[in-house]
This record gives sequence, C-alpha cells and structure tokens, in this order.
Amino acid sequence: KAAAVGKQFPGVPVKVLWSREEDITHDYFRPISQARGVAGIDAAGNLVALQLRVSGQSINAFNNSAAAKDGRDDRQLQGYYEKPGDAQLGYAPPNLLLEYAMRNTHLPVGPWRGVNTNQNAVYMECFIDEAAHAAGKDPLEFRRAVMGKHPKHLGVLNAAATKADWGKPLPAGVGRGIAQFMGYGSYSAAVAEVSVGKDGTVKVHRMVLALNCGHVVNPDQVAAQVEGSVAYGLSAAMHGEITVDKGRIAETNFHTYPILKLAEMPKVETVLVPTFDFWGGVGEPTICVVTPAVLNAIFAATGKRVRDLPLRNQAAMLSRA
Repeated sequence: KAAAVGKQFPGVPVKVLWSREEDITHDYFRPISQARGVAGIDAAGNLVALQLRVSGQSINAFNNSAAAKDGRDDRQLQGYYEKPGDAQLGYAPPNLLLEYAMRNTHLPVGPWRGVNTNQNAVYMECFIDEAAHAAGKDPLEFRRAVMGKHPKHLGVLNAAATKADWGKPLPAGVGRGIAQFMGYGSYSAAVAEVSVGKDGTVKVHRMVLALNCGHVVNPDQVAAQVEGSVAYGLSAAMHGEITVDKGRIAETNFHTYPILKLAEMPKVETVLVPTFDFWGGVGEPTICVVTPAVLNAIFAATGKRVRDLPLRNQAAMLSRA
C-alpha cells in the first residue's frame, strides 16, 4: 500500500503510517497457550517426578518455517530443554517429562518480547510453587532441593531471595512470591511483594530481580533493562488481552487495550550477580520471571491460585466481598 501511494507523488518523499487502530487490529499476536502439570512427591516432601505438557500455537508453523515439522517445534519449549546455546530448566528431578502439543488457529502470531519463555516460566514456576505447597515445604527451600545440578540457576535464586529478605515478616495482607528461569543466555530470578484489595484489585508493591548475564559492561544500563522488563511483564500480566468478536479484533486503542500506569509500577530493585564466564542477553531474560513471581505472591496473600490471565479479569475470583 505504501508503494502504491508513493507512486502517486513521483520525486516526492512520502511517509505512510498505520493508525494505532489499524496496527492493533491487524497485527501479529502473541500465541495463545495453556499447560497441564503433574508432580510426584515422596513421603519426605521431595520432588521425584515432574511432567509438564504445553499446548498452543506455533510461531514457526505460522511462518511455514522448517523448524516446525510434523507437529513438532522445539521453540515452543524455550526454557525447558538443553542444547548448545539454548536454555535449560534448572530443576533435576529423578523423573522428568516435558511435552508440547501443537494447536494452531487461523489468527496470525509472532514473537512478543521474550517469546515463549514468558508463558513457559509461568507454567513451570507456578506449578513448582503448587508442588511445594502440596509437599508442605517453603517455596524457596523446595526449589533449592532440586537445583543441585544447576548452580547458576541457584545463584540468582539465592541472590533475589536474600535481597528481598525472604522469610522475614511482611505487613498484614501482603504476600511474597518467588520464581526463577533461564532464557536468552542469562539466568533470572524474581521476588514479588503483592497485596489484593477487598474488591480483588492486585497491587504489586515491590519486585526484586537478580540477573546473571555472564559479563556486565554497563551496570546502569542492565538495571534499566531489568526495570523495563518489570513494566513490560506487569503490563501484560495485569491488562494484556486480545479478543475476537465476529471475526474482528475487539481492542482498538488504549481505552480497550490498557497498559501499566505509573501508579501501578512497583519499586524495583536489581541485583547483578555476573559470573564473568559467558555473554548472555539482557533485553529479554528477566521479563519471564515477573508474572510467576506475582502470581505466586497472590497465592501467598490470598490462598487462591490464578490460572488465567490477565489479572484484571480475575478480580471477582480474588475479591473478598
């Protein structure tokens, strides 16, 4: 279209822009997905088996990429598998089964900052939290017990927990949640402090994030990226939703697709724990631990598990009215 318009004005520079309404309603959207987890816990409360089955759209399949073939797409399990240069899970139970079931729709899908590590961290870290609760264990200690083979994962987990004063009392009504994950060559962990109002409104008061990206050249720039990750992740967790009504995208602008407001932004503290033995990413890794840390904190505050996002749709379930 831009070329067709430009041809009408030979020799004159022409700038053509989509309106925000056109952009939102005709974009490539983040893939929809869901997961089912099963855990085996022995009499001592140890994790001895873990199965997680993820189902959802494949970006590679939509793009007709050779990376998605015969219903298989390793990219959809980002953060779960280990290959040269790729992420690894961080947990090492004696029995482990990770699966992906490709379920595509006609809606166009594409990468969202952090791509598949975002939902995969939610599935894994919220389920690990549920397993810890079922075992009667502290969520931090439960994770530590099954991370012995992954010292870099454990390093960021401990750094975030220490900085966030894990285990110390919080004000009444405030819950604390934790999560860890790896993606884009870096190791991340987060602790969130959250309260839930009587009407079910979620308030994130504080987030502590630890990052090991190997080498750190500019600490201030890395911290800025982490802070931006929190804003990005919380915006999606609390508000982000695209719906289809009679074949059309219903959301058209910020009045129907809200983003995080300044008043909703928590205090963010960044802990850098570089091991100076590799070069990892900074722009995308820490987004994925934001949402599971918040969801686990909501459970700590209310005793209720959120299993669907965004949080603005969960107010009725979380309310105490």
